[in-house]
Amino acid sequence: MGMRRFGVICVLLAIASTAHADTSQAKDFIDDAKLFYRVVACGSNDPLPAGFDQKIVDAHCKEMLEREETFRTKYTTPAGAFFATLRPANLPTTVVYPFGGGDLVGALVVYPDAREITTLSLEHPGDPTRLAGLDKKHLKSSLALFRDVVKGLLVNNDSATENMLKLEKGPIPGQLGFFITGLAVMGYEPVSLKYFTIDPTGAVVYLTEADIAAKADTKAKKIKGKWVDTDYSQAFDNMELTFRKKGDPTAPLIVHRHIAANLADDKLKDSPLAAYLESRGKIVAMTKAASYLLWFSGFGVIRDYLLDHMQWMVSDSTGIPPRYAKKKGFTQTTYGTFEGAYLDDASADVAETFVDLWKSQKHRKLPFRFGYPDSAGNVHMMITAPKEPK
Repeated sequence: MGMRRFGVICVLLAIASTAHADTSQAKDFIDDAKLFYRVVACGSNDPLPAGFDQKIVDAHCKEMLEREETFRTKYTTPAGAFFATLRPANLPTTVVYPFGGGDLVGALVVYPDAREITTLSLEHPGDPTRLAGLDKKHLKSSLALFRDVVKGLLVNNDSATENMLKLEKGPIPGQLGFFITGLAVMGYEPVSLKYFTIDPTGAVVYLTEADIAAKADTKAKKIKGKWVDTDYSQAFDNMELTFRKKGDPTAPLIVHRHIAANLADDKLKDSPLAAYLESRGKIVAMTKAASYLLWFSGFGVIRDYLLDHMQWMVSDSTGIPPRYAKKKGFTQTTYGTFEGAYLDDASADVAETFVDLWKSQKHRKLPFRFGYPDSAGNVHMMITAPKEPK
């Protein structure tokens, strides 16, 4: 390697390290996060700020708390116990969850020891500042819309795209609302909320107050054709939410980053996001209800990234097809029943390989829904892990 090229690489690495480490000037929206936690997710009983109607919030929280408790009873508690019997010891504590819009709670159920979680989807985290300015009328209607949309997460453990698109505009952005609801469900509380960009080296660059003000007149555009344009500033494309166990200031901090991104090959290859993912090192992974995108030839970059970096992965049948997993030295263990793909436009040929995979193994009971059901309504799940040496 020539000295000039070596020097350039050293400078880039130094810049990346500095950008990632320096949070002193980052704008922290923790007050807005705490307001979401109190008003939207109903995670605390803190006094409401002046101007918030107590009756509206109480009525909203009565319904939300009932749903959250049912969700714990039917899903998070039994699923957490189930995964505890399956997870190997000493897994990486870095989680990458592609196509994981809104589902921080799912990552925490599967990986309770995580210290860094990255979710990636077409949806934007959204502007956290609008909730504080709502009048009585708009507070009531906005909370009602959020309850309608979050119902999918708190009933089916995932959310339909058409529902999430309803909250790509407005005062309660869906991704941020879902993530903070996940904290409330799992007994965590927010510690900081920052926004960031990713530089060409893959480093996280936190936005300052001046950065956010400079982007105030921009609008984040839809990332894919059938999605919708947001009415949020581009400053709110990528979010970092730090949290810990509620009421325990000594508990370890967990960092969750959500990045709005199209993971198709032509968008991901050689991108700053690809460099960011590469810098995570060894990871654990998960995906579910992911429209079978990992089956498609046009999503080979993210599929290969997972196979090259993951130590363990949980998914429904929208995970990595058997032929790719086997080629990279992975085995796949099935749970529940799979008789065909949930969506009609999924590849019949790939679906058949999954049918054969399930048929080739003994039936293992799955006591909850994990992502899509199959074509016959059966629940199913699989674990993809490196083949154990003989």
